[in-house]
Amino acid sequence: MYKKLGLVVLLAIVAIGYLFLTDFGLVKKLVGYNVPTSTGLPVVSPGIDNKDKGLGFLNIPEGFKISVAVRGLSNPRVILFDPKGRMLVSETKEGRVSILEDKDKNGDFEIKRTLIGNLKSPHGLAFYTDDKKIDYLYIAETQQVIRYLYDINTGKITNTSAKNIATFPGDGSHFTRTIAFSVNTRKFDPAGEKLMQGFYSKDKLYMSVGSSCNVCVENTWKRAAILESDPSGTVTAEFAGGLRNSVFFTFHPETKEMWATEMGRDNLGDNLPPDEINIIKPAEADNKLGARKFGWPFCYGNQVTDKTFKPEKIDRTDIPTDCSKTEPATIEIPAHSAPLGLAFITSDKWPSQWKNNLLVAYHGSWNSSVPVGYKIVRFKVDKNGKVSEI
Repeated sequence: MYKKLGLVVLLAIVAIGYLFLTDFGLVKKLVGYNVPTSTGLPVVSPGIDNKDKGLGFLNIPEGFKISVAVRGLSNPRVILFDPKGRMLVSETKEGRVSILEDKDKNGDFEIKRTLIGNLKSPHGLAFYTDDKKIDYLYIAETQQVIRYLYDINTGKITNTSAKNIATFPGDGSHFTRTIAFSVNTRKFDPAGEKLMQGFYSKDKLYMSVGSSCNVCVENTWKRAAILESDPSGTVTAEFAGGLRNSVFFTFHPETKEMWATEMGRDNLGDNLPPDEINIIKPAEADNKLGARKFGWPFCYGNQVTDKTFKPEKIDRTDIPTDCSKTEPATIEIPAHSAPLGLAFITSDKWPSQWKNNLLVAYHGSWNSSVPVGYKIVRFKVDKNGKVSEI
């Protein structure tokens, strides 16, 4: 009997290992994971170098050029450039952050080394220089944000022990954590200055933490939310809640307001719920919950009630079930497009009429009977943060 049990356990371990190494490809096929084949995509050759013929399946606008900047990375996730032009990349599955250099300035980052390894699912990266002109690199692991001293001249971490800035729940299905610094836009402190002085820091570290599930009532405010901290980690607080999985966010170049992508829940069919882009503003004095709430798990899109989610018990009082008390989406995106990275166009190397427009990368569907997504979309946004065309 024990031999049979041991064999079952061994087979289970092998099966789980196989699924992990193949990115759960078999499971995704069984549940309807859809990825368009290369033969089903338009082939556009102009703008693609001969050395990058493998990119021929991409469709790029006329006048644009695309090429490979880095090869040999393992599932790269977040890219960050240091002041010297080096590229830092989080390789989440490998548990490391790599650093790359383009010594001859030809567009190929040919020199690669490991900046730091043995991390737990590292994802978000951010630089910060304090008032004493000390440079730090912040790295978001699945369970924490840590801060290292960083030498700009050598591109190396100069301390072996890191300071913990914030901690998160480390389990659940959404395990990546994204971070970025921006100016503090808060005008109201719901807790009072004496209790939470970190709210008054001129700079803030923002941290996105996805839900642990497809749809559920979380037992902590640190999930399905964007959190905030001062640079030293004095205080961690909820900046916005009701965000199932806002994997990435950025800041409007003029208004400084946060814009975040949001992945809606699964298993409501091909057309529901819409994915979203939200403008995340800090709470004001009339907000009784201390943070703006964006609907999940009870609402989605334009304050629409999810009629399929009816939990027997709700212990938390900071989650509105009345959708009229939640924030509507700024932009609704077709369901299952899975928006990830987003960026505002500020470079003068792009068409001048595109200035302040928003680029959003769609990862693509898994819970849809037909493939959707798999593209980068431009939204027309003006200098005041108004969406003029979708």
